[in-house]
Amino acid sequence: MAKESQKRFLLRLDEGLFNRISDAADADGRSINAYIVQVLSKAAPAGNWEQRQLIGRAIPGKELDVKSGLVLVAGIYYRYLLESPEKPDKAAKYTIIESHGNILTLKKI
Repeated sequence: MAKESQKRFLLRLDEGLFNRISDAADADGRSINAYIVQVLSKAAPAGNWEQRQLIGRAIPGKELDVKSGLVLVAGIYYRYLLESPEKPDKAAKYTIIESHGNILTLKKI
């Protein structure tokens, strides 16, 4: 398996911050570089905004507009698909399980 290419850059830290990072890396059993990579990876998750912010969010069934096929989530209108082939239930709640562009897949909960 090919290794992902890596970029190198110079990072300047004041001595106090460097010492805190060094101590945290030692406590975690990592090199300083590996520790910084781990911290940055957690702080900058992969995926688009919808995948990071909307997946798992609950939506009341009354918010689903059957006529237009749209739902308003976080101030943005999205097209929606239901996981099961049934008409939306106004009394039910749905959760967002998938996002592709402006289309959300909803599951009845």
